[in-house]
Amino acid sequence: MAYNDKFGPNAQTPEQRASILRQMLVFYSQVWVKLPAHAPTLHQRYVAGELSWTEVCALCAMPLPV
Repeated sequence: MAYNDKFGPNAQTPEQRASILRQMLVFYSQVWVKLPAHAPTLHQRYVAGELSWTEVCALCAMPLPV
Protein backbone atom coordinates (compact mmCIF):
# COMPACT_ATOMS: atom_id res chain seq x y z
CA MET A 1 0.00 0.00 0.00
CA ALA A 2 1.37 3.38 -0.99
CA TYR A 3 1.46 6.20 1.54
CA ASN A 4 -1.25 8.81 0.95
CA ASP A 5 -0.27 12.22 2.32
CA LYS A 6 -3.96 13.22 2.33
CA PHE A 7 -4.15 11.22 5.56
CA GLY A 8 -1.82 11.09 8.53
CA PRO A 9 0.53 8.19 9.17
CA ASN A 10 -2.00 6.55 11.48
CA ALA A 11 -4.96 6.97 9.09
CA GLN A 12 -3.83 5.17 5.96
CA THR A 13 -6.43 2.39 5.94
CA PRO A 14 -10.22 2.48 6.29
CA GLU A 15 -9.89 0.59 9.58
CA GLN A 16 -7.47 3.18 10.96
CA ARG A 17 -9.71 6.06 9.82
CA ALA A 18 -12.75 4.38 11.42
CA SER A 19 -10.83 4.12 14.70
CA ILE A 20 -9.86 7.79 14.55
CA LEU A 21 -13.45 8.72 13.75
CA ARG A 22 -14.71 6.80 16.81
CA GLN A 23 -12.19 8.65 18.98
CA MET A 24 -13.25 12.02 17.54
CA LEU A 25 -16.94 11.28 18.10
CA VAL A 26 -16.24 10.43 21.75
CA PHE A 27 -14.27 13.65 22.12
CA TYR A 28 -17.04 15.70 20.47
CA SER A 29 -19.62 14.21 22.83
CA GLN A 30 -17.46 15.11 25.83
CA VAL A 31 -17.05 18.75 24.79
CA TRP A 32 -20.68 19.09 23.67
CA VAL A 33 -19.98 19.68 19.98
CA LYS A 34 -23.18 19.46 17.96
CA LEU A 35 -22.59 18.02 14.51
CA PRO A 36 -24.76 18.93 11.51
CA ALA A 37 -27.26 16.42 10.16
CA HIS A 38 -25.08 15.66 7.13
CA ALA A 39 -22.01 14.79 9.24
CA PRO A 40 -22.55 10.99 9.15
CA THR A 41 -22.40 11.02 5.35
CA LEU A 42 -19.16 13.00 5.46
CA HIS A 43 -17.77 10.63 8.08
CA GLN A 44 -18.50 7.65 5.83
CA ARG A 45 -16.69 9.38 2.98
CA TYR A 46 -13.70 10.00 5.29
CA VAL A 47 -13.51 6.34 6.28
CA ALA A 48 -13.79 5.35 2.60
CA GLY A 49 -10.84 7.61 1.78
CA GLU A 50 -12.78 10.09 -0.34
CA LEU A 51 -12.27 13.05 2.03
CA SER A 52 -9.50 14.08 4.40
CA TRP A 53 -10.39 15.01 7.98
CA THR A 54 -9.68 18.66 7.12
CA GLU A 55 -12.20 18.45 4.27
CA VAL A 56 -14.78 16.83 6.56
CA CYS A 57 -14.41 19.64 9.11
CA ALA A 58 -14.68 22.33 6.43
CA LEU A 59 -17.79 20.74 4.94
CA CYS A 60 -19.39 20.35 8.37
CA ALA A 61 -18.89 24.07 8.95
CA MET A 62 -20.63 25.01 5.71
CA PRO A 63 -24.41 25.29 5.58
CA LEU A 64 -26.17 22.94 3.18
CA PRO A 65 -27.71 24.58 0.10
CA VAL A 66 -31.46 24.97 0.25
